[in-house]
Amino acid sequence: MIVTGFDGSTAARAAVEWAADDALRMNTPLRIVHAVDRWPYQIAKFPPPEWSDAMEQAGEKLLAEAEGIVRSRQPTVTVETRLIEGSPALALREEAVQAAELVVGSRGLGGFAGALLGSVSMHVAGYAPCPVVVIRGERGPVRGEIVVGVEDSPDCAPALAYAFEQARLRGSTVRAVHGWQLPVHVYSPGFVYDLDDIKNRQLKAVTETITAVRKEHPDAIVVEDVRQQHPVEALTEASKQADLVVVGSHGANALERALLGSVSRGVLHHAHCPVAVVPIA
Repeated sequence: MIVTGFDGSTAARAAVEWAADDALRMNTPLRIVHAVDRWPYQIAKFPPPEWSDAMEQAGEKLLAEAEGIVRSRQPTVTVETRLIEGSPALALREEAVQAAELVVGSRGLGGFAGALLGSVSMHVAGYAPCPVVVIRGERGPVRGEIVVGVEDSPDCAPALAYAFEQARLRGSTVRAVHGWQLPVHVYSPGFVYDLDDIKNRQLKAVTETITAVRKEHPDAIVVEDVRQQHPVEALTEASKQADLVVVGSHGANALERALLGSVSRGVLHHAHCPVAVVPIA
């Protein structure tokens, strides 16, 4: 099951559309959630009961609107709606426990401020136990490419598996991007290094990392893209020609999951297309 949240915003509408398309590709039901968060309105000690009724009615109206979007866009997708009490971030986290994928909208404000994602999207991307797709920017043309960040470590296996499966469902190419930088000590006087040798070693590491997942997807078209750039810069640049960028989340404890890894956070802030954050166990 895919879960998405809806609050009536343009970003939420884009998230519902994305979720509907992915539900069709994955042949799985879609659940649309709206959280009724009463806390900001409970200023009075005894708030009038009509406040609660009005908020519930508004929530049901939004859910009906979201369901209409799905039925218009992908009429064969099984869709259900759920009105939940509580903060949107916590509600989506709870729903994510039983989801194969969680889709949320980003509320960037444009310009420099556009780099600041909404608190809900950042929160669920850090805590959710399933892949979280954050939809940012306007819907662009289909590029036919899924970008995934690759490290010289088996830790990125979950992100690779998700990226290859998304590419299979879409008939897209996988671009495995590895960004690397020279360590500071190579700039010391008298230090000699072979740049071509370093590049070849980086490429070999990428090839070895994706070998296992390539065996599971023998028909996949894969581009191994090694760049002498910071990983965030490399993935952000690649995102300009991608339908989706996939990164892993390295949080090993509650605080790290809440903050996300530096690469995941950087890509979420700056990517030019939707970003999927895949948790690493």
